[in-house]
This record gives sequence, structure tokens and C-alpha cells, in this order.
Amino acid sequence: MNQGAAVALVLLAAIVAANLPFVNDRLFAVGPRRPRKGLGWRLLELLVFGGLVLLLGFALESRVGQRHPQGWEFYAAALCLFVTFAFPGFVWRYLRKQHV
Repeated sequence: MNQGAAVALVLLAAIVAANLPFVNDRLFAVGPRRPRKGLGWRLLELLVFGGLVLLLGFALESRVGQRHPQGWEFYAAALCLFVTFAFPGFVWRYLRKQHV
């Protein structure tokens, strides 16, 4: 896998993983269905999925070449980008009008 494909794969995985807590009511997308999953569970899932995407990125980086050490700035920017990717799912879950 070349570097461009690895970057595309990580970005696609990040977009899907960031929205996954907001589009389903299962715990971590595979656990039992909950009648109403609270915001706390969704934020915990968001952090766990963000960590999994980071691990995927690290694995692909080490496969393509040498893995470079990262400072706190990288992790802060990655967290902000992941939260930005989660915005459509958040809007869909909490801000759209409920037609009853």
C-alpha cells in the first residue's frame, strides 16, 4: 500500500469512526442495544474510536516507513480534527428536528 492510499484509508476510517457513536444506539457499535444512550457514553465511544484510528494510522505509518515520534501538538490537532469529523453525526442526533 502506498502512502496516498494509507492516508485516504486513515481519513475514511476517521470519518466513519467519528460519526459511529451518534448514528447507532449500541455500545461501541457491537454491544447490546440501549433504549437511550446518553451523551457521556457517546463521548467515551468517540475517544475510544479516536484512539483506534490513531493506532491504525501508526500501524500504517510504520508499514510504509519509519514511524516518527509525535509531540503533544500532534495529538491535540488529531483530537480537534476527529471532533470536527464527528460534527455531522452530532447534528443528526441532537440538532435535527424531530417530525412527530
